[in-house]
Amino acid sequence: MSYKESLKNKIIIEHGVEAIIFDCDGTLVDSMPTHMKAWEYAFNYFSAEYDEEFLFSLKGMKDTDIVDLYNKNFGVALNAEELTAIKSEYFIRHLTEIEPINPVIDVAKSNYKKLPLAVASGSPENIVYAELDFIGITGLFDVILTAGDPFTPKPDPEIFLAAASKMKVEPERCIVLEDGDAGLEAAVKASMKTFDVRTLFIG
Repeated sequence: MSYKESLKNKIIIEHGVEAIIFDCDGTLVDSMPTHMKAWEYAFNYFSAEYDEEFLFSLKGMKDTDIVDLYNKNFGVALNAEELTAIKSEYFIRHLTEIEPINPVIDVAKSNYKKLPLAVASGSPENIVYAELDFIGITGLFDVILTAGDPFTPKPDPEIFLAAASKMKVEPERCIVLEDGDAGLEAAVKASMKTFDVRTLFIG
C-alpha cells in the first residue's frame, strides 16, 4: 500500500465518541517499509532467515514477542532482546525515511483540545517518541503508551483499556484508529469503536 495514493474513504468520528486512540506505525506514520528494512538487517546480522510475509503479518505486536513467535514457528532460538536492539538501532539511523500519514494526523489536529487523544503502540518507547518528534506531533497527545509500559501486548486489549483509563473515558466511548489485525482485535475486545486506516487508500 502506498500512502501517496488517492483517498477512497474518510475517517468519521461518530457522535458520542469522547476520546480517540491512535496506533503509531502504519497509522500516524508511514514507517512500515523502514521497519521491514530494519527487520531484514537484524535477521541478516544474526545470519537468520528473513521471512518478510511472516514478520509483516504480526505488525502491531511487541517486537520481542514477534521474535518469540518466529522462534516457535521456525524452530530456532534467536535472542529476542539482542535482535530487537539491532533492529531499533537501524531504524533510528534511518528515521528520515518515514513520512506522516496526513489524513490520520489531521484527525488528531482537528480534535486537539476538543477530545482526549492517546497513542497506544506496540513499538519500543524510544522508537515511538522518535517518530512522533520527527513528524512534529508529540504534543498533540494526552497519553502515549508503548511496549515499554507494563501492559500485555496486542491483541490483548490491556493497552487500550489503560489508555481509556488514563483519559478517564469509558472504553465504549473511545474509537481506535489502527492498521494492524492484532490492534483491531484488541480494540474490539476492549469494546471500543474501530477504524481500519487501511481502508483509506486505493491500492
